[in-house]
Amino acid sequence: MDEPRLRYLLDRFSRTHILVVGDFFLDRYLIIDRALSEVSLETGLEAYQVVEVRCSPGAAGTVTSNLRALGVRVTALGVIGDDGMGYELLRGLRERGVDTAHLLQLGDRFTPTYTKPMVREADGREHEIERLDIKNRRPLSRELEEEVIARLRDLAVRVDGIVVADQVPERNCGVITDRVRQALSELGIGRPDKVIAVDSRARIGEFRGVILKPNAHEAVAAVYPDRAESPDRSLVEECGRELYRRVGRPVFVTVGADGILVFADGAMTHMPGIRVPGPIDIVGAGDSVMAGVASALCCGATPVEAALIGNLVASITIQQIGTTGTATPAQVLARYREFVGGDGPVTGPD
Repeated sequence: MDEPRLRYLLDRFSRTHILVVGDFFLDRYLIIDRALSEVSLETGLEAYQVVEVRCSPGAAGTVTSNLRALGVRVTALGVIGDDGMGYELLRGLRERGVDTAHLLQLGDRFTPTYTKPMVREADGREHEIERLDIKNRRPLSRELEEEVIARLRDLAVRVDGIVVADQVPERNCGVITDRVRQALSELGIGRPDKVIAVDSRARIGEFRGVILKPNAHEAVAAVYPDRAESPDRSLVEECGRELYRRVGRPVFVTVGADGILVFADGAMTHMPGIRVPGPIDIVGAGDSVMAGVASALCCGATPVEAALIGNLVASITIQQIGTTGTATPAQVLARYREFVGGDGPVTGPD
């Protein structure tokens, strides 16, 4: 892909509308100043002193933030709690310009939240300690499933593409239940021209008729669920081909520092990782890839072109330490220019 082609695709992002459906989490960072620590009189344990609270949309909210930074118009569809965490999540999404009219708030559901205590040491460095997770452990009700499916079908005809973020490993306890997954598969089979791209932590192998974006471990687990050891490249390629055979749509397998394996048009293409200097932070890199890939496909890119754009986006976000970063079209174009002549250490998404 040459620069004029990249410019053409990037220029179309601002005219693109993507629906993000799935599990919207709140990432809640508690910054603890170790120098201020006290000892609890009641328990004798250390009482951490929080001096800063940072909140940002996580899970489906991370890919949403990446899409918005790229200039894409985004509508969110999901289920959250009618609680303080839900307020923070909605505020974060609205600040980014996301349409949240289809985020359903329920009093009997939690807003899924990752609370991440970050200890700030005397030298200013921060490091994460044990995380506190809030998730829904009860299945989504049939009534909520019906509402999500109805809105999904209604919104699907109004958008250029759909990104699916299936974050919750407990079956049927997140937004992408078995019935919602079936509805998505039916949409994909019925509309093969519609970009429907799926990222699923535990069930990527159960989708049909849609575009898949697993990492290497997810791809292998989808085909060989009992395999425990780390997969080699030949096995990852085998599983990528099998997933491609199952869904009949492109499959993008991220392989860490090596970039992306693209299965499309009856062949496999390896798109190498982008070379950037360290240090790096790979948290959220997969969401960055998804944002770049889905946006590009919606704008008419080939799967291989979309993989390159996904890699470019991720190469920018992984350089943003301690946060789930984003990238703008201008940054993507600048990184492309560096990439053409660069020869630094290889990094890539996972």
